[in-house]
Amino acid sequence: MAVAEQTGVWLEYFTRQQPAAPWVQALREAAFQRFSEVGFPTTHDEEWRFTNVSRIAGQASGFAYPASPHSNIPEEAQQYLGNHAAIGRNPFVALNTAFLNEVRFVRVPRGTVREDPIEISWEAEAAGSAPGVFHPRTLIVVGAEAQCTIVETYSGSGAYFTNAVTEVVAGDGAVIDHYKVQRESPEAFHIATMHATLGRSANFSSLSVALGGALARNDANVTLSEGTDATLNGLYIVNGRQHIDNHTEIDHAKPHGTSHELYKGILDGKATAVFNGRIVVRKDAQKTDSKQTNKNLVLSDEAVINTKPELQIFADDVRCTHGATIGQLDAEALFYLQSRGIGKNQARSLLTYAFAQELIDRVKVQSLKDRLEAVLFEKFHDYGG
Repeated sequence: MAVAEQTGVWLEYFTRQQPAAPWVQALREAAFQRFSEVGFPTTHDEEWRFTNVSRIAGQASGFAYPASPHSNIPEEAQQYLGNHAAIGRNPFVALNTAFLNEVRFVRVPRGTVREDPIEISWEAEAAGSAPGVFHPRTLIVVGAEAQCTIVETYSGSGAYFTNAVTEVVAGDGAVIDHYKVQRESPEAFHIATMHATLGRSANFSSLSVALGGALARNDANVTLSEGTDATLNGLYIVNGRQHIDNHTEIDHAKPHGTSHELYKGILDGKATAVFNGRIVVRKDAQKTDSKQTNKNLVLSDEAVINTKPELQIFADDVRCTHGATIGQLDAEALFYLQSRGIGKNQARSLLTYAFAQELIDRVKVQSLKDRLEAVLFEKFHDYGG
């Protein structure tokens, strides 16, 4: 009954959409059917145990759904769209797919080297007095031996719900640097899934920086082929009553794959955070080398982090490590800085920034790095005060 009540409102939104090409309409209908079967996840679902989305589910009738434009999805996207981010695993992916309209489609041809970053910006805003609903969809297809840098940015003002899906398809030997910066408004909900399917000997590196939103959830999934090198890094910073949930899955499907993962979190106030990192090594994925680390800095007594690194190994010739730490600012380092004439608040700010800097230093796009450094300097200055 609860699922029926939830989906009834969305069915009304769904039927209001402008018609699309038959293949797009088929994707939409299959996805909405899936969503109508399962509805929104609850805390009884293991994957959502620490993230309560009832504020989204219960607010459906109060959302202002923008007028649906005619679909602009190019025909060449058909062989990729919806084939990587699975509607069966995540109801929010199903919901996004049910409302396919505008798709930001990036195609880098075989052997092409793109020197300048490809910027994909999504900006949302409240629809008058009611929260808006947005389903951003991004498709990135990079040909064999091609190279590119992608910067995805999410921002907005007011109260709204962003439900984003990004699919990345990398050909053999492709090299992709991917950045996602989430700076949603303090009243916004942000749910996002990124799935990258990587070809043989491809090199994929992704850094997620999550700063905004009242409630945010990031699912980052990669599937590796033989000889693939994948890096998933993340930085999440929350305070007040913010909630952030990072779920990652690195699927070693073939032998000789290498993966690295470093997620760092900074929590203050009454903020809560989740990190769930899963590494899967399939039976045939011998000679896999995988390392996963989650580090958290907790600045207040009321902030809470739930961290769960996971290894699922079905091969026997592998090297896999994982670990998680939760700590506070180093008292000795704080004392040392104060003994050198630095005020306590400034010392706290400096040490907090130093914790984050390891990941900011990995940003290869100088303009993006400069923007992030400025944002963090301002944020940590506030924390220090």
